[in-house]
Amino acid sequence: MKQQRFLVIVGPTGVGKTRVALEIAEKSGAQILSADSRQIYRYMDIGTAKPSPEERRRVRHYFIDIINPDQRYSAGDYGQQARQQLRDLFRLGKLPIVVGGSGLYIRALLDGLSPELPSNPEIKNQLIEELKASGNIELHRRLREVDPQAAERIHPHDSQRILRALEVFQITGRKISELQKILPQRKLEFTPVVIGLNMERKKLYRKIEQRVERMIAEGLVEEVEKLVKMGYSKDLNSLKTVGYKEVFPLLEGKQTLEKTVEEIKKNSRRYAKRQLTWFCSDPRVRWIDNFRGDSTALWKLLCDS
Repeated sequence: MKQQRFLVIVGPTGVGKTRVALEIAEKSGAQILSADSRQIYRYMDIGTAKPSPEERRRVRHYFIDIINPDQRYSAGDYGQQARQQLRDLFRLGKLPIVVGGSGLYIRALLDGLSPELPSNPEIKNQLIEELKASGNIELHRRLREVDPQAAERIHPHDSQRILRALEVFQITGRKISELQKILPQRKLEFTPVVIGLNMERKKLYRKIEQRVERMIAEGLVEEVEKLVKMGYSKDLNSLKTVGYKEVFPLLEGKQTLEKTVEEIKKNSRRYAKRQLTWFCSDPRVRWIDNFRGDSTALWKLLCDS
């Protein structure tokens, strides 16, 4: 029996994934599952480039605005819930389109993540205190000593994942990168058609920089200011991401608006490069390298699969 297929659109930030997914969804009656680890947060609209309310009225979206910025949500949570959403949509006769640039979310959906690894509150709290005393870079250096493969995958500023990898190592004496490979994972019962969008690097960077300027014009600084007034701390993982963390020095009077914009552009380009590195390592991705915004090629790849 032929498995049911669904479309997965991946690629770097700014390449045009959201727009082309909307176009295909409107033509086909599909519904969209966001695979963006920042669009899950409420009140963070401009800096995460969420689809507009009008776009979300036209096409049903899932996994947008599901938690507050101070709530915890893991890639494992996403993988389990997104798989269930796929089942529900297929049962309704709807084509699911998964779109996003969060590599770990895509992996959790397509491959599943290992069952919950052991946790120890005492060790975890000790590591948190060490993080406060020594900082991300020092703990990332320690992780590189005990688990170079995990350190390669985890960004030096991703404190949550650094802490988790060190915690697992201290509890088990084994590398988290090894444990994730050997623990059983549940196979996805549907067939993904994974399409990667890319374009010439200079053009991509220009689009990213133009989008940052639009975000500033649309009120990104005011959005961050409002989050602060609502009581959300700059130390939250949700607000340590590109487009948000760079604004805090501006609000504190330590940085000009011009410098803030420069930093967001620079970090957005770096993020796009990391996304491409991640997705290029996945042999399932079929790349459209000179993407110009046309949905025809994506639809053809899905139909021909």
